[in-house]
Amino acid sequence: MRVVSLVPSLTEAVAETLPGALVGVTDWCTHPAGLDATRIGGTKNPKLDRILDLAPDLVIANEEENRAPDLAALREAGLDVLVTEVRTVPQAFSELARVLAACGAPARPRWLDEAEETWATLPPPESRVRAVVPIWRRPWMVLGRDTFAGDVLARLGVDHVYATHESRYPRIPVEELLGARPDLVVLPDEPYAFTADDGPEAFPGVPCALVSGRHLTWYGPSLREAPRALAEALRAAHR
Repeated sequence: MRVVSLVPSLTEAVAETLPGALVGVTDWCTHPAGLDATRIGGTKNPKLDRILDLAPDLVIANEEENRAPDLAALREAGLDVLVTEVRTVPQAFSELARVLAACGAPARPRWLDEAEETWATLPPPESRVRAVVPIWRRPWMVLGRDTFAGDVLARLGVDHVYATHESRYPRIPVEELLGARPDLVVLPDEPYAFTADDGPEAFPGVPCALVSGRHLTWYGPSLREAPRALAEALRAAHR
């Protein structure tokens, strides 16, 4: 199989399961390090001609990360495009199994079983906190309804304030975020690269947890260590 991946987390999943299958990946595909595959642009602006030149057997994409017109253009050019939809942790496991089988995996990989077992045996949270979870600033955008990251956090005892908002990623002024009086602010390092010097200063008096965006939003091999890594970051915010 010759596979082009338009999703960083799926790139990592395929690379770990089927070394050599990937012939094209996005500029944002950072794992595994040193991946030997042609770069085909970003998730939102892939270079379609470069993908066609690679003559892949399959293009793997995601309904949220990739634009429908790009996927339609690839299909119109005669390519087979598999599109995932992931809004919950259990859905991530079923979609990963579907993608890997479509890419030619002869069996379900061990890492996928290990990741699913890790989440299935996760103890219930000892307490719950209310949080706002920005994913961008200028303008401020936060997690809203029906998101994978929101489900990840909920399983770790974090209920985000805008979980019932009509939008999945609403734009909310920072004054309104503060007015919601959250117990915690969760700041991932992607898609916006929040850091200790860029983000927490906007929420004076509110504990801020700086977390790995890969552990919060990626669905792939990172799911094995995500509960531990995220839990440690959340605890550190309350010290």
